[in-house]
Amino acid sequence: MARSIRRSLFAALAGFTVLICLCYTGLAVVIAYVTEDMLVERLLVREAAAIEQHAARHGVLPRPASDLVTLHTSRDTLPTVVRAATAPGDLRAEVFTRTGQHYHLMVRDLAGGAGQAGTRRIYMLADVAPVLVVSKVVQDVGGVLIFVAAALIALALLLAWLLARRLVQPLQILAQEAQALRPGGTASFSARGRPDEIGILAERLESSFSELQAALRREHDFTRDVGHELRTPLTIMNNTLALAARRPLGRDEFGQLQAGLDELRATIDVLFALARAEHVGLDVFDLRDCIEHALLGVPGANEWDEQRLALTLPERLPVQGNRHLALLLVTNCVGNALFHGGPQARLAIGYADGKLVIANTLDAAHAGKVQGFAHGQNLLARVARSMGWAIAFHPGEARYRVDIRPLPSR
Repeated sequence: MARSIRRSLFAALAGFTVLICLCYTGLAVVIAYVTEDMLVERLLVREAAAIEQHAARHGVLPRPASDLVTLHTSRDTLPTVVRAATAPGDLRAEVFTRTGQHYHLMVRDLAGGAGQAGTRRIYMLADVAPVLVVSKVVQDVGGVLIFVAAALIALALLLAWLLARRLVQPLQILAQEAQALRPGGTASFSARGRPDEIGILAERLESSFSELQAALRREHDFTRDVGHELRTPLTIMNNTLALAARRPLGRDEFGQLQAGLDELRATIDVLFALARAEHVGLDVFDLRDCIEHALLGVPGANEWDEQRLALTLPERLPVQGNRHLALLLVTNCVGNALFHGGPQARLAIGYADGKLVIANTLDAAHAGKVQGFAHGQNLLARVARSMGWAIAFHPGEARYRVDIRPLPSR
């Protein structure tokens, strides 16, 4: 079962919050107890200093100034619990009892006073239970402290939950939008404009999905076009070959077979060019050069006169597009015009007002073959659209014209 990233992040933040609270609570308790011990220690040190000073001046031990401190000259006079918990050589000790006393023991060696030689050992015992603040506070307001600590932890957990929700919500929305994508749909992620890593991820996902959809569309179009555009020439060639089994091919049948092969070759070139359209960039090139190259590829074009071919083109015709696709587009238009217009078709190619016009006459004597540019219009239109060009077909009874509006060079 998938685990929610928001739940995981909340668990991490909550665990970290509780850990920090426990650490700081423990640290505060330790500091309180250490401070309390240091205060008692300072009290005993001051008391010992006063006793030493008085004994040095007067030669006798004074009465401790604090009621909490008792002075012993022998270890035997110490309470039994203290003697049991300490060793004879201990100079400092802290003794806890089950009866409520809390003893601090300090052992000092006093130098002999006036007229006295040697040193003597004294035992300063302080019962500090009445001044222990920390334990008293815990007993008196421990419930309040626990309640406040629980409330703070609950507030921290709430903030952790809100923070986890706020941080993870864009990712959850992105995941939901990605899950809702369907084949053929358009990817549009709401986080695309974010200036952080989520925005970058959304842009990459959107571009990747769009590229995948475009590749799938091209594959679908390629499969459809192969089955549609190649069926007619293959059928003609198959029928021609079937006739060849019964009798030798005549000149017309052989020409028809050759024309079918040329048509297949041109159609396959266009199909593969469209399938690779995603990887073909757009540049500025001279369209006139493509037109001349297409005309030079026509058999017998060098023998045409001005009546057979009329060119009204500028010296240079810079446009924006793909040279390979543009050459295929012009070559197919010229090839269709010559093939379907009849053997005596006249071709006119001109450019005016940002529009390239290719027109051919139609021979009424070849009505069965005359189709003008109608053959392969879908492929030609797709080639033009892949470069951002516009193309329009204008059929007529005696003349057929196609208008191509390329993108002007910038």
